[in-house]
Amino acid sequence: MPLTAYTNIFAGNPLDRASDRRSDQAWIAEQFAADTTLALPVWNGAPFIEDDGKGGVRLAYIPPGLAGELSAGAERLLFLGLWKQTAVFAVDLEGPADPAAAPLAGLGRFEDLRGLALRLPETEAAIAATAKGVFEWRRRHRHCSVCGQPSMVADAGWKRTCPACNADHFPRTDPVAIMLAAQGERCLLGRQAAWPKGMWSALAGFIEPGETIEEGCARELKEEAGVEAVSVRYHSTQPWPYPSSLMIGLIAEVAPGDAAPNDSELEAVRWFTREEARALLAGQLDGAFAPPRLAIAHHLIKAWAEGF
Repeated sequence: MPLTAYTNIFAGNPLDRASDRRSDQAWIAEQFAADTTLALPVWNGAPFIEDDGKGGVRLAYIPPGLAGELSAGAERLLFLGLWKQTAVFAVDLEGPADPAAAPLAGLGRFEDLRGLALRLPETEAAIAATAKGVFEWRRRHRHCSVCGQPSMVADAGWKRTCPACNADHFPRTDPVAIMLAAQGERCLLGRQAAWPKGMWSALAGFIEPGETIEEGCARELKEEAGVEAVSVRYHSTQPWPYPSSLMIGLIAEVAPGDAAPNDSELEAVRWFTREEARALLAGQLDGAFAPPRLAIAHHLIKAWAEGF
């Protein structure tokens, strides 16, 4: 059962993470050795998929024996959790040579998760995002941040330890406030110069140390568009594995007044009425369009346009 009214893409992972068993090396080894165990290959962040026979796609799993050969040890393995009684792992593959050519020939193919997410079943997109997020963290934290020495995998892939200074390191999640600013019957969207021409989206920014989510929202609105937040309400969250963010979706009422873009962050800001916002989402507003359904910003705009 969903815990909120809104489940964004990459949310809704159906696996029992069994996080309390990760440090039990004997249990993890037993799970990995079971004939029923499934392993998801991930190559340079792209999950392994196959056609589902119904015109769609699904994640493609391989048996643990093959996953063990590909991983050559625990360093590249990640225990994702349990599907009922079946253990599910992921194996991290890197390098320029596509493993789908060999040694995984005929078993599936790799595709970029961003382009794939809306084609996968939502629960499978969440599983793939979990694997990608942890593997991205691993790639960026191969050395101890305390003493600089190489670190080692622990807790079935969910921790790294330093044999030199005994420091423990855990996957990092960076909180980001993403907010739709509303002023009565109009909402404020912005655009960056690097975005596709015509795309408008909600404003966003990282939460800083010592700052609440609401304070970060207000600060970003003031910095990026010069508007004052009056109230902030929660909408939903979205794991975003690019590389390791948690998007915290908000709708913020702002004080009367106009807006102006901060040139260092935004190219432009623009007010949209509810009717214009609905047209934006439908792709029916000349010269302008909304972010795709993949992004939480799309659903913030939709919620406001529909009177949430």
